[in-house]
Order: sequence, then structure tokens, then C-alpha cells
Amino acid sequence: MISPQLLDPNSIAIVGASNDTSKPGGKVLHNILRHGFAGEVYCVNPKEEQVQGIACVPDVERLPAVDLAIIAIAAAYVEDTLRTLAFQKNCKAFILFSAGFSETGEAGKALEERCVQIVHEVGGTLVGPNCIGVITGKYKGVFAGPVPTYDPMGCDCVSASGATMVYLLESAIPRGLKFRDIFSVGNSAQIGVEDVLQYWDETYDPAHSSPIKLLYMEQIADPQRFLKYARSLVNKGCRIAAIKAGNTEAGSRAVSSHTGALAGSGMAVSALFRKAGIIRCYSRIELVYVAAIFTINPLKGDRIAVVTHAGGPGVMLTDILVKGGMQVPQLEGPKAEALLAKLYPGSSVANPIDFLATGNAQQLGEILDAVEHDFDEIDGAVVVFGTTGMWRVDDVYLVLHEKMRSSRKPIFPILPSAIQAAEEVSHFHTMGHVNFTDEVSFGYVLSRVNKMQPPYADPVLPLIDTQKIRRIIDRAPQGYLPVDHVFELLDAAGIPTAKQATVQSKRKALAQADVLGFPLVMKVSGPVHKSDIGGVVLGVRHIEDVARVYDRLMALEGADGVLLQQQLSGTEVYMGAKAEEPFGHLVLCGLGGIFVEVFKDVSAALAPVGREEAIRMIRRLRSYPILQGTRGKSGVNEELLIDTILRISALLEAAPEIREMDINPLMGIADNLVAVDARVLVHDLSESYTSLTQP
Repeated sequence: MISPQLLDPNSIAIVGASNDTSKPGGKVLHNILRHGFAGEVYCVNPKEEQVQGIACVPDVERLPAVDLAIIAIAAAYVEDTLRTLAFQKNCKAFILFSAGFSETGEAGKALEERCVQIVHEVGGTLVGPNCIGVITGKYKGVFAGPVPTYDPMGCDCVSASGATMVYLLESAIPRGLKFRDIFSVGNSAQIGVEDVLQYWDETYDPAHSSPIKLLYMEQIADPQRFLKYARSLVNKGCRIAAIKAGNTEAGSRAVSSHTGALAGSGMAVSALFRKAGIIRCYSRIELVYVAAIFTINPLKGDRIAVVTHAGGPGVMLTDILVKGGMQVPQLEGPKAEALLAKLYPGSSVANPIDFLATGNAQQLGEILDAVEHDFDEIDGAVVVFGTTGMWRVDDVYLVLHEKMRSSRKPIFPILPSAIQAAEEVSHFHTMGHVNFTDEVSFGYVLSRVNKMQPPYADPVLPLIDTQKIRRIIDRAPQGYLPVDHVFELLDAAGIPTAKQATVQSKRKALAQADVLGFPLVMKVSGPVHKSDIGGVVLGVRHIEDVARVYDRLMALEGADGVLLQQQLSGTEVYMGAKAEEPFGHLVLCGLGGIFVEVFKDVSAALAPVGREEAIRMIRRLRSYPILQGTRGKSGVNEELLIDTILRISALLEAAPEIREMDINPLMGIADNLVAVDARVLVHDLSESYTSLTQP
């Protein structure tokens, strides 16, 4: 838990304070003094008697009681320093800049754990190690810059990487983005992203708290807790954007060497963010652009007016908006003609609204007034306006400021002249606005933000035969379940299955073929990847073929029987699940058969999955038009797809020991969705997975 002394200390001790502001202990002291900390400041350095005008003591034992200690000394001396501060000086908050802990190996990890235990014993808070510090309204406890001007309603930010935080600020401040509390958590030895989210959620006050939260993470140690507080914040009106790095194997190695953390599955992270209502970003610039869009009133639709005095940027912006699913409606009729009459000859109001390089502030005002009052088919405007350097654009940006302040419809400013209009852009920022510099990056981000859905509520899952499921799972050995048991599980979950029988003799194969009827599918039992070894035969239509195919399949390596199954027709659908530590289970769906491997068009959600989330899963698929039905071929009943996803989710709740499950294909038609083939891998878990919605 984050202690009051970390956020609002009355006294701060800098252990490792220095007169050299190129060192962390010197720079942090400089920032604290320069930015007007009102409490007591103490310095510790055995080689100095005075540091930056502050009296200095040689060791922490000479200090009085202190609220917050900022420690910038070698890792080898940290443990004893913490012990003295915690047990003798009543210190309850610690910011540890030092590196040399869990990111260095087992010895460093053990040292880190001992330090955390000391802080735990006094009920304190430890930020770091391996961090750049903390900024609050009371003090600027960081050794790296830039240090943003504190804004009570600016963005709150937490980062696992100090350098990323620095570079983020370098990108954000020149675009007018304001900041409030900043946490660099480093190794997250005690306080990590989840703790900061919890603090933000539990102290959230719409009138006084920042509505924008920005996250950079290299691990998600506790996905359930992360979801709980992130979703709560979004439901209270916050908007959250986050980067989760380290999703590839190589990226995971880099994370491990950087902070000692473990990376998570990229697919699972995206699913978690969707469940929480978080915009996922993949770069600092994207995070800055999303945050800047958050500062402007949200669009109430997807219809955009592109307003520009430069044709090229308008064309590129229009292209990226349309590609991202936005609309740029054509403007025509008497009101469009009336607007055109107010512009210079050669202008266009068709949308993009191009009022030429000679366009002026008055004309921009006329255009934005028309967008606001005359064109109901428009939900918001993007204004691209820079300068060639031949004249100043103060008057244009003043009009833009006035219209952004008064308009019901949001207006997004793209001001690309970062050099030639630097003064005008800076003044635009002082009037309380952000700006964007690249129209394509902006269009891509706006499209994603506008598609973002609110957090998904805890789902209501269908009733299934949990007792039967548990009987099957409890008696199952580790590994892949026998086919008969797999289909029993699906039946218990209420998922229809094709009629079938597994046989170990030719006589029984002939008998079962007569019962099931033709045409049949015959599959070898035993090998996992049946198709790869020729273990699946379709269109068996005659009794004499049954005997011949049986002999061939039983001759395959690993064969222990043959599965006979009624052959169904329809659209092939894939559904499945995969346990993904520490997130729980991913539920997966896509087009089935070989297409799931060829096209890899798979949608995922974290269990438990509710109805609305299942709908979004299905409609995110690039192959969704095929599932709907194309070129005269009937599609798959979407309600049956939704119901099956919910039933898979309920099955995973009942049987968390399921590690992998593939149902491929489910054969779908307008009124039926039947599981034709499936496999289930079960492990005996020492710690069973728990639902993301369970406490």
C-alpha cells in the first residue's frame, strides 16, 4: 500500500546527496530545492559537510526522524541504510534509485527481498529499486528530467522504466500535455503498477483527480488485481492508455535483463486490456497521442470533417481515417454552397474542406461554425494548419482556441510547424490545448480510440453439468484425454457433438458404420496431429470401404483405434482455449479447418467471457463476413457461436486443469453448430487457475 509519507512528506532525507548535479543524488536534491519543497530537507554524505547549501551529516544514524528517504548509494550499502532508517528514524517511505538488485541475478534478488522485508516490518512503502523517482504536488523526487510543471488535472503516469518515462515526457511536453503524479517503479520490488492503480482508484475524486492514466509496464504480476482497479477507474470516468513491453521471446529476455521481471503473452495482455477498457499502445508517441486525444471531448460518432489549408496532409489523413473505419462524409447541398461562397476561389468544401494555402483565420472560423451548426452528418473536425514561414499564424490559432472552447463537437488540432510556428504553438499550449504534429499517426490513433469499448461486466455464464465434468477431470491422467472423454466433456458443457464411436476391431467398425450411417469420416485414434500423417479419411460411403480404411489407419504409427463419425457439412469454425500464466485461460475462436493455421485469424478473450465480449470476439475476425455467409453460401448462426463461447468459458471455470482445448472444426449452418473433432490437454495443477472475476 502507498503510504501518506510517500505522497505528502514533511521531511525528506537524500542519502547519497551530492554537489555534483550530474549524479542522481545531486540532481534529485537540485530538483527538490528548485521546485519549492516546503518541508525539511536533510543530506547524507560522509565526504561533505554541506551540499547545495544544506547541512550534511556523514551517515543516516545522525539524522532526526524523517518521513521519506531518497537513496542514491551503491546496492551493497542499501540494506543497512534501510534498517537504520526504518527502525531508528521512523521512516515509512523510501525511493531507491540504486541498481544492482533482482535485475542482476539470484544474489541481487535475495538482497532485494531482504530490503522489502525491512520496509514491510514497519508498514512502509518502497519505490524501486532501479527507478528515477516520484513526482507529486509536494515535491519533485526525481533525478532525471525534464520535470514537468505540476498540473492538478494533468495526466497521472506510472512507468516500470525510468528512461521510458524520461523519453515519454520529452515527447509529451512539447505537444502541450500536462502531468500530475508520476511514479517510476523500476523493479517493482514492493510497489508496482497494480499498487499505483489501486491508489488511484481508492482515492479517485472526479472533481480533483486526473481523468487520464498512462502506464508503461514490463510485467503484469497480478492480472486479477490489475483488472479490478483498472476497470473500476474506467467505470468512474477515467481513460487509461498503456504500453506492455516484452511480448516476444527476445523482448522477454530484454525485460529480464532490465528489471528482473517476467513478460506475459501479447495476446493475453491485449485481451486483459480490452476487458478493462484500456487502450493498448505500442510506442511512446502513440501513448502521447492517445493521451492528447483523451484531453479533448470524445467523439459521439465516427463522421469526421477534415479541415486543411494544405491538400497533401488532408488526403493522407482522409485515407488513414477511412482505413481505420472512420467516415469522411461528402458535404453537399445549399449549406455547403453557402460555405464555399465565403472562401477563396479554388477552395473545396466536399470534405476534406480545403481552404487553400492563402486561407485565413476568419475563413477557418466560418468553416468551424458551419461544421458545428450546419452539418448534422459531421460528429467532429480535424484541423491541419501550419505555415511555410512566410507569415505568422497567431490569429489562426486564436480562432482555433475559441472554437475548441465553445464547440459541442470536438475539434482536434494538427499543427505540424513545430519549428516555423514554434512561438505560436507554444502560446496555443498556454491557452490550455494540446496539439498533434503528424496527421497519419493521429488518424490511426483516433480510429483506435473511437472504437474502444467500455469495460466488460462480470458475465452470467450458462448452467452446465459441473458434477459430470468434475468426474471426468478428477479421474483423468495428465496428458491428452481419450476422444470419448473429450466428447463427454463437451456434452456436459451443452456443446452439441457429432455422432461417433471409437472401435478397436474391424468387426466393431463395420457394426458401428451401419448404426451411424453414411457418409462417414474415419480418423486414427492415438496420434495428436492426425491430418499430418494421413490419419483422416473423408467421404467413406460404402461398407466395404470401412474395412479397407480401418486396416490402413491401424497400420499408422501410434494408432490405438479408429474413430467413426457422421460426416457433416457447413462452415468450419474453430474454438478453443489455452492456459496462459498468470492471466488464466484465453478463449479463442476463428475460421476452422486448416484456415486457423494458414490465416491465423483468431480472436481471443480472457475467461470468463460474457455475451457482449463474445459478440466482439466474433465480429473482430477478418473472416467474419464468411461466417455471416457469402456468395450464396449460408453462414453460421451467430447466436450459436456466442452460446458456444459462453459454454467453453463455463467449462473452463468448472475444470481449470484444462491446459489446452481445440475444437476444430465445429461444423456450422444456419440452425446448427456441432463439434466434429476436439482434443483436450489436462494437467494436475498444484495451483488451479482462478477466474479474473474471482476475489
